[in-house]
Amino acid sequence: MSLFEVKNITVAFGGVKALNDVSFGIDKGEIFTIIGPNGAGKSTLFNVISRIYEPSKGEIYFENQNISKTKPHNISKLGIARTFQNLELFENATVLQNLLLGRHIYKKTNILSEVFFTPSARKQEHEYRLKVEEVIDFLDLQHYRDTLINGLPYGVRKNVELARALCTDPKLLLLDEPSSGLTNEETIDLGFWIKDIQSLLGITIIMIEHDMSFVNKVSDRILALNYGKILASGLPEEIKNNEDVKQAYMGE
Repeated sequence: MSLFEVKNITVAFGGVKALNDVSFGIDKGEIFTIIGPNGAGKSTLFNVISRIYEPSKGEIYFENQNISKTKPHNISKLGIARTFQNLELFENATVLQNLLLGRHIYKKTNILSEVFFTPSARKQEHEYRLKVEEVIDFLDLQHYRDTLINGLPYGVRKNVELARALCTDPKLLLLDEPSSGLTNEETIDLGFWIKDIQSLLGITIIMIEHDMSFVNKVSDRILALNYGKILASGLPEEIKNNEDVKQAYMGE
C-alpha cells in the first residue's frame, strides 16, 4: 500500500487545465521527483497537496486517509512538510527562532502558562530546543544558530528552510526546487543531505527539480509532466532515455 496517493487530480483555472487527470502513488521511504518544463503543472500539484489549491476533481490520500478536504493549516499536523521555491523565512529573526517556529504545531500550552513560564511551558520549551538542536547539528548550521536570516547567504537560507521543515518531524517532505540558486558545491552537499534524510531519518520525499543531473543522482523514481498531463513515469534511467521527455523537457 502506498504511503501517499494522488488519484485523478484535475485543476482548472478558467478554461485552462493546469492539471488533467493526474494519478500516482509513492511508497514509504522513496525519493520521488517531479520534472517538466515551465507551466507543466508542477507547482500547481504541490499547491494541491498542500491544500492551497482546491482540485476540480480527484482525491489525495496520505497513510490511507483521504486528505482532500483537510484545511491547509492542518496538513503539517498530519506529517507533511514543505519548502518553497521562493524562501518563506522571517528575515529579522535568527536561525534558531525560525526553526523553533517549526515546532509550533506541537504547542500544548496557553498564553498564561507562557507568560508566567510555568513548569509545563518550561518542559515544552526544553523539548522544542532539543529537537531544533538535533536538526541544527544534522544540517551543520551550528555556526549560524544566532544569526539573523537577513545576514545569511542564499545557500544557507535554503538550508534553514529545509531545517525548519525537518523540525516539524514530517513523514512526507515536499521540496520545491531545492537546488535552485545553489552553487555546484552546495548542490553536491544538498544531494548528500537528501539521501541522509531518506536513509537516516526515514522520511519520504517528493521533489520538484530542474537540474537533471541532480535529479538522476538522488531520485528513486521520476514523474514527468507536460501541459498538466503525465508524460512518463519510471526509474531515472527510463526517464532519461524516454523520447517524449527529451522532446518536451530537454528540448531535443
